[in-house]
Amino acid sequence: MTTLTDCTIGSTTTDNNNIKPLSEITGTGIQSPTSPKGPIQTGPKHKLITEADVQVCRLNHTRTIVSKIMNSRYLRRWESHRIVLDDNEMRSTTATGFMELAVPYSSIEDVHTVSRWDAGQKFCLRITIQDGSVLLQANNAYIRDQWLHSIQWKRHIFRSERLLKNARRPEILVKEIKSLIDVSLITPIQDSSVFRYPLDLVSGLIQQNDEFLGKEFQESIIVALTPLLEKNHPTQEICDFFSKHCKNSPRSTLVIELFTPVVHRILKHNIDFGKYPRMRTFVQEYIQALNCQNDGLKVVQALVKSMHGPSSHCPHPRVLPNLVAVCLAAIYNCYEERKNFTHDNVNNEDFDQIEWENKLLCYVSMMETMSEFDDWRFVLGSLLQPIPFPDDAIADSLFTSRMKVTIHNVSSDETCTVHQTLLGIREGKEGWFHLYCPGGIACDDEGQLWGVMLNTLMKCCCKRKKFLMSISKMIGPIMLLALRDNFAAIEVLCAMLELEVVEGHDMKMQMITTLQSTCEGKRMYAQLCERQIAIKEMQQKGGPKKLTLPSKSTDYDLTRMLSSGSFGNLECLSLAFTQVTSACANDLIKLPSLRYLNLWSTQASLAHFFGDQGLQIISEHLHKLQVLNLCETPVTDKGLTCLASMKSLRKLNLNSTNLSALTFEGLKEKLPALQECDVRYTDAW
Repeated sequence: MTTLTDCTIGSTTTDNNNIKPLSEITGTGIQSPTSPKGPIQTGPKHKLITEADVQVCRLNHTRTIVSKIMNSRYLRRWESHRIVLDDNEMRSTTATGFMELAVPYSSIEDVHTVSRWDAGQKFCLRITIQDGSVLLQANNAYIRDQWLHSIQWKRHIFRSERLLKNARRPEILVKEIKSLIDVSLITPIQDSSVFRYPLDLVSGLIQQNDEFLGKEFQESIIVALTPLLEKNHPTQEICDFFSKHCKNSPRSTLVIELFTPVVHRILKHNIDFGKYPRMRTFVQEYIQALNCQNDGLKVVQALVKSMHGPSSHCPHPRVLPNLVAVCLAAIYNCYEERKNFTHDNVNNEDFDQIEWENKLLCYVSMMETMSEFDDWRFVLGSLLQPIPFPDDAIADSLFTSRMKVTIHNVSSDETCTVHQTLLGIREGKEGWFHLYCPGGIACDDEGQLWGVMLNTLMKCCCKRKKFLMSISKMIGPIMLLALRDNFAAIEVLCAMLELEVVEGHDMKMQMITTLQSTCEGKRMYAQLCERQIAIKEMQQKGGPKKLTLPSKSTDYDLTRMLSSGSFGNLECLSLAFTQVTSACANDLIKLPSLRYLNLWSTQASLAHFFGDQGLQIISEHLHKLQVLNLCETPVTDKGLTCLASMKSLRKLNLNSTNLSALTFEGLKEKLPALQECDVRYTDAW
């Protein structure tokens, strides 16, 4: 007759009187703790059982008798129980029958499966205890194995917790930590708690035993922890532990070999650094450890580039915000550190200025590297737009001079949304454009960087009356750059004169004198005078009251038409189904009597159309407009919100545009004369 002990798999035995280390419990096949990688798992994975229904039978006999009874023809009685695997014991939710008494993990001697049961196939699990056995019967082999591995795991962590909390020698503590982690790496249980529990347990242990753990033992624990952190974030205590190692041993090989993948994982995921500040501190200390290597700045910059990836578009959307958050916090810490040291130490003899500068420039150089990537510039510019740095940093010439590279890269980007982040985040709030203005607190290059910003902004949709009015207080620096033959400054002066942004006669004369002081300024002012004469001729009374351009007409056709005579009487203009773009707005604003404008389906191509930019321009000038048709134009909320300044609008057609319900409600409140508004096929419909 085949006995029960002949038909088992996965058997593990222990001495009931003594708790054995995990390394002995798990037996052979555990990976060496010196390796940072866990073993490759094969076979089925099982979800951890904490509570489930199962058939239970209890036999209070010796092993020999049990073997004979279980293989006899007469089956024992089975009971249905809902078994709960607690931290310390296995119990039933209904403490009756076979499970009237819970089964403590400390009393379990052996757990194994039973491969044969009488004449029929049964899927049973045998738990050997001091005075007998507890049998669990599952519906199939998978559930049976799931119970087996779950009980083994619960039993392992129960024993490991007792061993680790009672350890008094560092070598024993490190050995048992390795054993616990090895078990979590080889168990077939696939559950987050399998990795989180060792991390949480080790977090408490290293916090309690930090004093007597030497450098050698600390490094051994770091090596053992690394495989668990491939798919899990470190706890706050482990972050402190890692930070301390980075600070004390910055040139250790563990920093690059083991901490790099941990930092990569942190930066690639959505992390609330406000909730987990010590995780951010660990990343900061890791970066400073890299900065201590040979060519430290290049090593740090290489880290940033590796986080972006080799392609032109970064596949990890959370990397950049996390990197910026780390840099901002680190820069704040730098200036706070210097302020506190200056306050507490009058002579400042112990303050290492060179080390402090290296630390500061490390994080500034990281932002420089971020600004080199086209797909990162918009998010980077948006995050830096409020100038989120301490006042001490803004007043520090070292910081502002090194930030110029980052700001220059953003300034040189021709994408509108990118370089507009140079302006204040809201009206009345100064931005980088104001900070680097000649005479400003950060300008140390006689306005060279500011000239680059001005040139980029004037090439884009910022060539508008609203923008020119916002910089009218900077007329002095603008004229200074114009005297130095800066093209953008000359263009700004001409635009201000053309759009009558400056009111005082003396100031206008000074601007004209400045323009005539250079060859380029004299040429551009002469062109302005010619345009003004042509505009006056066009605006003279006369000409048609209504005008409809043929379909397929372009911006050039409209310009030629309006330059052919007087259009001072023109009240109604239809450009429906033409190919005009936003550029035609510069001609439309010259029509003083215009009351009706039809821009229905104006689009030259997917890239050229009448859109937000043109709408922003006409909204600043055509305040007498009463009827506006924007049906089937690709305008968005960005341009449509500008219509709020056109108080005379009575009829508005926004059919098939990108209008949102929120913007529509705002327009209704701000346009008192509005009587009709077609919003069909929009989000406001």
